[in-house]
Amino acid sequence: MLIIGFGVTPVVQLFAVFRGVDWTIHSSGIFVLILPYALLRWGSGRQAFIGLSVIGASFGTGISIDPLTWSEVLGGSLFLLFPAALGASVRYQDSAQRRGKEHVRLREREQLARELHDTVAHHVSAIAIQAQAGRALAATRPEAPLETLKIIEEAASRSLAEMRSIVRALRDDSQAEHTPASSLADIERLATDDSYPLRIDVTLSGELDDLDATLASTLFRLTQEATTNAVRHAVGAGSLKVHITGDSDQVHLCIQDDGNDVKQRPIVGLGLRGMEERVELLGGTLSAGPGKLCGWIVDATLPKHGSAS
Repeated sequence: MLIIGFGVTPVVQLFAVFRGVDWTIHSSGIFVLILPYALLRWGSGRQAFIGLSVIGASFGTGISIDPLTWSEVLGGSLFLLFPAALGASVRYQDSAQRRGKEHVRLREREQLARELHDTVAHHVSAIAIQAQAGRALAATRPEAPLETLKIIEEAASRSLAEMRSIVRALRDDSQAEHTPASSLADIERLATDDSYPLRIDVTLSGELDDLDATLASTLFRLTQEATTNAVRHAVGAGSLKVHITGDSDQVHLCIQDDGNDVKQRPIVGLGLRGMEERVELLGGTLSAGPGKLCGWIVDATLPKHGSAS
């Protein structure tokens, strides 16, 4: 359409000159100014180059037929290019908004993928440990495998339910919604989870009634991942202590097992990295390392009113 609009104009001008007709382009051709806007707003780079070339050729033809002063040439050029500049500006703003929304979606997908990893690692570790225990006790306690299978079935059912919820969010093309937020009650329930070979003691103290859903869910996932790591790597551990305390500004989480003294516990996979990313998103700090006397300590401090970056 731009080629037609700006291509016909110089042809009509030339025809008017040869026929001696006094034709004023400024009043009858004003409608074509919408075309440069549309070109830069929706056209491709190649189309924009061709279209601007046609505009330049048309403007040059008009000047050659009806000579103008330099000030008139400059004013006419700005008058023609303003719609194009406006279209390019609107296009850039629209692209920036779409990139921003896509970035938000990617960050949400990252968080959901982290949730999926933590869920799978947690439940599969518990299932593997119970399967090993069932095999070890089968010779001396014939009823042990049945008890173990019941625990494995419960852990597998919980894992599938959480995975389905996360996958539904991942498959949604609209804004991703997080799975139902975990709470401090879920952390307390870890102490009664029979799928763990460790005794888990959970202590809650301080101001913990006003935690938002994101913070409570993060505390649960940190505890869950630290517990899974302790089950995997804490040699000789019989118990795990989880202490959560809060004040008006922040929440402190400390998790320690009583395993053998270690200099550096091997952390394989994405567990520790995922914990660090969760804490950083809320503006908190995380440290993990061997205890002074024994075991391994995970220590996290999270602001109550922090926002995800």
